[in-house]
Amino acid sequence: MPGERLSVRGTSEVGRFPGAPPPTRVELTIHKDEEKIQEEGGCCGWFQKMCLCCCKHQNSISYDITDKVEFVKPPEPIKPKPENGEAKEMEEITFLVSSVDLLSSKTGQNRQEHHTDLYQGDELIIRRGQTFLIELELNRPFNADNDKLHLELKTGPLPLVAKGTHVIIPLVDSLEDERWEAKIVEQNGNRIKLSVNSPASAVIGLYGLSVTTSTSKGEAATTHDSTKNIVMLFNPWCEEDAVFLDDEEETKEYVLNDTGRIYYGTEKQIGARTWNFGQFHEGILDACLFILEKSEMPPSGRGDPVNVVRVISAMINAQDDFGVLVGNWSGNYSDGVSPSAWSSSVEILRKYHSSNGTPVSYGQCWVFSGITTTVLRCLGIPARSVTNFQSAHDTDVSLTTDVYFDEKMDPIDYLNSDSVWNFHVWNDCWMARLDLPPGYGGWQAVDSTPQETSQGTFRCGPASVNAIRSGQVYLKHDTPFVFAEVNSDKIFWQKNLDATFSQIHSEKKAVGHCISTKAVGSDERADVTHLYKHQEGSEEERISVETASRFGKDVCIEVKMEGEGPRMGADAQLSILVKNLSSQPRRTTLHSQVAVMYYTGVLKGTIKKEQIPVELLPNEEKTIEWMLPYQQYQNQLVDQAALMLTLSGRVSETQQVLANQTTFRLRTPDLNVKPLGEAVVGKEMAAKITFTNPLPRMLKEVVFRVEGLGLQKGHEVVVGDIGGHSTVTLTEHFVPTQPGSRKLVASLDCKQLTQVHGVADIVVREQ
Repeated sequence: MPGERLSVRGTSEVGRFPGAPPPTRVELTIHKDEEKIQEEGGCCGWFQKMCLCCCKHQNSISYDITDKVEFVKPPEPIKPKPENGEAKEMEEITFLVSSVDLLSSKTGQNRQEHHTDLYQGDELIIRRGQTFLIELELNRPFNADNDKLHLELKTGPLPLVAKGTHVIIPLVDSLEDERWEAKIVEQNGNRIKLSVNSPASAVIGLYGLSVTTSTSKGEAATTHDSTKNIVMLFNPWCEEDAVFLDDEEETKEYVLNDTGRIYYGTEKQIGARTWNFGQFHEGILDACLFILEKSEMPPSGRGDPVNVVRVISAMINAQDDFGVLVGNWSGNYSDGVSPSAWSSSVEILRKYHSSNGTPVSYGQCWVFSGITTTVLRCLGIPARSVTNFQSAHDTDVSLTTDVYFDEKMDPIDYLNSDSVWNFHVWNDCWMARLDLPPGYGGWQAVDSTPQETSQGTFRCGPASVNAIRSGQVYLKHDTPFVFAEVNSDKIFWQKNLDATFSQIHSEKKAVGHCISTKAVGSDERADVTHLYKHQEGSEEERISVETASRFGKDVCIEVKMEGEGPRMGADAQLSILVKNLSSQPRRTTLHSQVAVMYYTGVLKGTIKKEQIPVELLPNEEKTIEWMLPYQQYQNQLVDQAALMLTLSGRVSETQQVLANQTTFRLRTPDLNVKPLGEAVVGKEMAAKITFTNPLPRMLKEVVFRVEGLGLQKGHEVVVGDIGGHSTVTLTEHFVPTQPGSRKLVASLDCKQLTQVHGVADIVVREQ
């Protein structure tokens, strides 16, 4: 249909400000009905169509505005010169934010002062309870008398002021502690710099920032949204934060150190492996924030480290909530990665994040602990991996570990559900416990390995280490379970002819030995057993021996090993020391049984049994050499190459029961990692990795895994088969990207041999 062209001029702003630019003229094409438009009312012509008093009567007219819009630039008018007062009024009313600079550079003041300069990327990463700076670019100089400004931070899907997830930050003249406030600290032309303060109880996580401006003239406020987000973390350097740690060296170790040592093996054969925590590595902070989101924990609860740690404990394992890592103790890892092949948290966390939360396969306790250390340190909570040797797993919460024998003193495997793990790795994290009575803050035990459920979920802790030490098992969370891991008695029972059981022996100090963590500032092992249990002094042991002698328990047995113990591929040799503490001769027959076991204390099967007659003269000590040939164990071993030797017997003269269980492992060789060339940022260098097969048989489908934070991205190298007693050498070429002390970590993965790894310390200098 033919259309009529109208020129519409918006008149609302015309004449308000002399010299203001004229409004834009817009030409619209309007289609009319066939009826002729009748003039009504007091308005005529084209203006009638735009007049409300007239248009409302024209029911027969249909205005169909097409998508054709033409902008016609009007002729440039003569601008009258504004008077001073009118120009000032314009400045007072027009007040906008042009841009926001979060001053987030790694080398800038914010990241340096907040100890977040080690994180990769240029996001603003800050710690709560501490001021930070931002800079605003305005459309004109800020006028303190008339201009109004406030900041808003929002986190979570439904930010609420009452929940602390929607924060309104006012502009003040002076900052006060424990408040969200902002103050102008510098003004230069159109730019102002703000110092922003946050309380030490603020919710951690990802925040969006907006700046709202207005003037005292009552004009509508305008809001500018920052294109970059802010990440808020816990602050162990802030006295008011619940995770405050008042020791600079410990804070460097337990928050800033991105590598560490994790201990394994047995109490008499403690092994150590280097672990790359990598909390500052690219993508790891994003992965940790993703884990918090995946947990569906309300954002309002993320201000309390107790809540956060409890959620992390559940989310690191995939047992019931699609967490990070799948536990597997079966020995079959064909559809994933063997737990002993990992040497870093980085690849696992990045893989979990990039797959949108698909659990990674597979892990065991030291892997769960390594990832937990990474996540907690990344979020700002001081944390360390801790290994407990002879760690009880009390399945019935009896606070004892029970071992059952039949009438012939052979173990009854199906009844022995309580197990003593050769070692178990969990975590300590540091925080105040405002939810507990005074005195129970400090180190808290947290365990992400899925063993038993806590309130329906596979998690454990945080349990106060002070509460564990003093036996206050009623204090939350999960203190009884951790107490039993380090303190439970080992009770031996024998089956009677009427099918009942009698207690025949007990060991008061059978579990909780050599509790170990990496020392502060070095790669040495620190023993922290005294933090978990009272010291076992020599005076107490002497009284115990004297008491036992008075009650007829005058024969004792002990198993010893030479040096670091038996090595893989050779015959295993141990010494059995039998002592007669009485002035009378003693006779007994020792029943010995050695079984292959998983490091969790679960037995796979017996591989050798024998009976050893023993005759002792008064006060005699006798050493019996015991040997397990390589041929008897070569096809029987499982992960960790652990074995348990059980000795039992009865003294003929006194009917005293003798019982002893000793675990040992067959030591595996290390990978030899040797740096080649000068270590300089940006310059290629190399490292030679050498391995000798300790077995007289071929190792099949061997894979090396190599990683070095700031040196080499984690990757696999397929080596293939390695013949018996053969040596293989691998040369890795890489370009260091970060200066300082670095560690190149390598591990070997194959079905026939596990826990083979090595590390090289490399000091990289700037170019």
